[in-house]
Amino acid sequence: MTMKSGEGKVVCVTGASGFIASWVVKFLLQRGYTVRATVRDPSNSNKVDHLLKLDGAKERLQLFKADLLEEGSFDSVIQGCHGVFHTASPVHFVVTDPQTQLIDPAVKGTLNVVKSCAKSPSVQRVVLTSSIATALYTGKPRTPEVEVDETWFSNQDFLWQNKMWYQFAKTSAEEAATKFLTENNIDHVVMNPAVALGPLLQSELNESSTLILNLINGSETYMNAAFGWINVKDIANAHIQAYENASASGRYCLVERVIHFSELAKILRDMYPTLQIPDKCADDKPLMQTFQVSKEKAKTLGVEFIPLEVSLREIVESFKDKKFANF
Repeated sequence: MTMKSGEGKVVCVTGASGFIASWVVKFLLQRGYTVRATVRDPSNSNKVDHLLKLDGAKERLQLFKADLLEEGSFDSVIQGCHGVFHTASPVHFVVTDPQTQLIDPAVKGTLNVVKSCAKSPSVQRVVLTSSIATALYTGKPRTPEVEVDETWFSNQDFLWQNKMWYQFAKTSAEEAATKFLTENNIDHVVMNPAVALGPLLQSELNESSTLILNLINGSETYMNAAFGWINVKDIANAHIQAYENASASGRYCLVERVIHFSELAKILRDMYPTLQIPDKCADDKPLMQTFQVSKEKAKTLGVEFIPLEVSLREIVESFKDKKFANF
């Protein structure tokens, strides 16, 4: 029986129907918190049914409609909350209009949420879901012996020039939010997770999960890219530890392992020998190098890091259960 650390405490989770946020909500309810969850459309059962089915949801989950781009739409939800987990942010890897699709919702949306926090004297700490993308692109080369840590900040000019819109949006949003929260003396902690793996609670496929689904669902090639990966349960747990642990501060890189897609495909081939998993790269360029990400600070939160192999099996089995993959 876990200790109910959240008994009597009210917290808000924005973008609650998302992959990471759903797990944050699940773990908060398990710990006895009352959770005010914001979604764009509380009447959309595809988006919210999985939340309503969580243990404790009947008693302690309240759904609210809020829109990142609507000023003040988080005011009443956040009023009276002790903590706010801001996880709402669009994830699109392919965009036609980066400003409208990514940058505005990320930056303006995040500012909207933190401004609502400033209006509510009850808020004691804000936990901001950022991304490892806000640390990786400094312009310094990343090689297998290089270790990225919390002191690394991505260079916005570099991201803009290279049209890396998702990374640019996340970096701009983190910077805008931390500046505002600091100026307004609001205690805050920033989580910088890599790509989330593991079981999906939600019924709709999220964008980052398609990276794995494509590998097992008939793609002929794998991407020439090396990404960091981490189990979604570790991310959610780290968020709550960062909220509850009074000494937590600053940013936390959350990465179990950085591996190239060639290596990922190989693990999946060994795990699921009957599946057609690609064994050739999408281009003829040299394979992108891997690098290290420090786990030291994350470990101070008590993150134990579920191994990548376990996380991969969990997400593939989840695709099977939810009929996203046909095998």
